[in-house]
Amino acid sequence: MRVLLAEDDDGVAGALTEALYDNGHAPARVKRGEDVLARHRQADLLLLDLGLPDLDGLEVLRKLRAVSPLPVVVLTARGDERSVVRGLRLGADDYLVKPVRLAELLARIDAVARRAATPSAPAPRTVRAGDVEVDLDARRVLVGGVEVRLTTKEFEVLAALAARAGTAVSRQQLMDEVWGDAFLAVSRSLDVHLTQVRAKLGRPEVLTTIRGFGYRFGD
Repeated sequence: MRVLLAEDDDGVAGALTEALYDNGHAPARVKRGEDVLARHRQADLLLLDLGLPDLDGLEVLRKLRAVSPLPVVVLTARGDERSVVRGLRLGADDYLVKPVRLAELLARIDAVARRAATPSAPAPRTVRAGDVEVDLDARRVLVGGVEVRLTTKEFEVLAALAARAGTAVSRQQLMDEVWGDAFLAVSRSLDVHLTQVRAKLGRPEVLTTIRGFGYRFGD
């Protein structure tokens, strides 16, 4: 399993990296919160210290959860009840307070990974809203039974919304999924592609803008 380790203490990071490697994982260590946000797509699990030099770990967790379901185990010296509760409410899958026994840490990591790997019911691969039909597998869009030609990026934007039909999707999540990094993608690119998709579909009611958050496909 690819484990992204966010830890600014070199001694702690060295010991954790060695333990992860010895137990069959592929660790990659970063020191800054911004590095977590830039590299999270390359990991299967994040081991997160809250005391990072550039961003508070809880803020990193909040930003990460806006775009990714990546399993997160918090490992920190911050053991007060408020921090623990905030960490779990922000989406941490587990919260451990230093010092922790390595055997327990590795067991917790394995448990979180198993829960994340539990298969869920497959999502429908053809989505409809009104007379707009999006076939996610065939990458086809029909409006009133007539095929509409979209560019690759236009379809990816529409598909990201259609796959979550009826659910609000944030701008950050869309940019992360379509362009690969919500924090490096150009926000204007998303606006342009959505404008083009709306024009080609000719059904403005199908794509709803949620002011200050993002967009929704269908009701």
